[in-house]
Amino acid sequence: MTIMEFFPHMELTFLGGWIFLVVLWPVPCITLITVSRKMRRKLTDRSNFSTRQKIYLIISKVLALIEIALVILTPLNYPSIDFNIGAPVYVFGVAGFIAAILSYVKTPLNESVIRGIYRVSRNPQEFMMGVSCLGICFLVGSGIVLIVLLVAKVFTHFCIIAE
Repeated sequence: MTIMEFFPHMELTFLGGWIFLVVLWPVPCITLITVSRKMRRKLTDRSNFSTRQKIYLIISKVLALIEIALVILTPLNYPSIDFNIGAPVYVFGVAGFIAAILSYVKTPLNESVIRGIYRVSRNPQEFMMGVSCLGICFLVGSGIVLIVLLVAKVFTHFCIIAE
């Protein structure tokens, strides 16, 4: 039984962290494809961002891409305590992410979203995506992925403030 390593062995393998990305990433992609153009614009609008916030957004996206690359190249950390912690965290995050998107999409364009998980959080989509990614960090048992995630979320926080 292994525990989380800072730099775990990296290789592209059949039982790798990519499996959990394959489940997670279609959710926002399908949402953007299936909603109206106006809803898509509302979901992705960054027109009110200052230059600094746009820089933070770019940094957070670059860090997210680094995280994705690390996850793709890291085998699952199974069997381990980390894996057993990561699995329910990941499932909770994905379920919350789906619930947040459904609440957002079901709200008329001219209204603020205040139903469902939005009663508890101001930006549950981002929060639940972060929870899902935290679960993935444990599933692959990678400390470096965890650090990249946390730094990316700090920059994302400043983008959320702008929203």
